[in-house]
Amino acid sequence: MLILASKSPRRKYLLEQAGLKFSVIPSSVDESAIPMSTPETYVMTLARAKADEVSKKYPKSWVIGADTVVLIGGAILGKPDSKKDARNMIKKLSGQVHQVFTGFSICCLEKNRAISENIKTDVLFKELSDDEIEWYIHTDEPFDKAGAYAIQGFGTFLVKCINGSYTNVVGLPVCEVIETLLKEKVIKIGGELNSNGG
Repeated sequence: MLILASKSPRRKYLLEQAGLKFSVIPSSVDESAIPMSTPETYVMTLARAKADEVSKKYPKSWVIGADTVVLIGGAILGKPDSKKDARNMIKKLSGQVHQVFTGFSICCLEKNRAISENIKTDVLFKELSDDEIEWYIHTDEPFDKAGAYAIQGFGTFLVKCINGSYTNVVGLPVCEVIETLLKEKVIKIGGELNSNGG
């Protein structure tokens, strides 16, 4: 049994698109209780905490936890908590290159295995007018998204180019997650990617 320890519809969609069969059991980890550190360490710590918490309830299952942050000019941007916050984030990103870090952790308590990794993608935003920013934040898309945008939604028009994993910016580096699952023999290549029942 494979479990995604996240309520993110984007992560669920990405894994479904990759042909995986899994259950969704979101963790209840208090993200505000995790101390801020470097973005690489922070996302991996949070991803591991989410995976560990769900794994304790389902020790025989393989559990995937993940977390994403945006870094611009040394400042970490999480999810905006208001339209004003979203506006400030988008203005900060306008015309600039920023980094998206996603950490993922895949663990199985019964097998005493845990693999954690973080992936970085560089993203360049176009120069945005005030009207464009106002229109975008009023779509309500920026909320519940690190950095206040969704590259796979209306926010696609904000992005001039990326260097690195596209799915990482959406919220989960699918290539690296699949590689880890294959290496750990959680899934196998067949007509589709099938759970190995391990």
